Amino acid sequence: MANSFLCSMFAGVFFSYKFEQPLTDKQTYVYCANHTSNLDIMIFCILAKGRYHFMGKDELLNNPVLGIFFKTIDISVNRDSKISAFRAFKKAGENLEKGMSLIIFPEGKIDDEYPPKLGEFKNGPFRLAIEKNIPLVPVSITNVWKINWDDGAKYGSKPGICDIYVHKPIETQTLTDLDSDALKEKVFKLIESKLV
Repeated sequence: MANSFLCSMFAGVFFSYKFEQPLTDKQTYVYCANHTSNLDIMIFCILAKGRYHFMGKDELLNNPVLGIFFKTIDISVNRDSKISAFRAFKKAGENLEKGMSLIIFPEGKIDDEYPPKLGEFKNGPFRLAIEKNIPLVPVSITNVWKINWDDGAKYGSKPGICDIYVHKPIETQTLTDLDSDALKEKVFKLIESKLV
């Protein structure tokens, strides 16, 4: 967390979090957020409490900066391989059972168009939250793409304040696999409702 805060501060990038409801420090969560920038990882390194891990595309392992974070605490997945996805979610489930929160971007990628639009969500995180009875926290990262879209290579980056809206957790104890699509749609609408 300290490394993320210092790196962003020296770049003139600051994070402003608005919570619909305070999160419980010792609770394990599945965090789901839209994904528009490499800064999203720093946002969650500051936001998430306790032990946590990310699930992300295996290309991040080759990133000189993000690869440092990714090799130590995270699960990589090859988006083109069903076997890789199965293994990744199996590992994520095991980590949740050990009390490690999961941070995942259910779009599976950053939108290729600029300005970015919220893309279709994958099913995995919603099924996993239901299967493991873990509260799911939707997070709207509202304007970070204006400061640093994707890796910043195409439009550059600039100093600014990234606004993050943390929705109240959605309990999953009473849900079944049949509810996963409805949960996915609910989270999509919540995240989209706060986007700029």
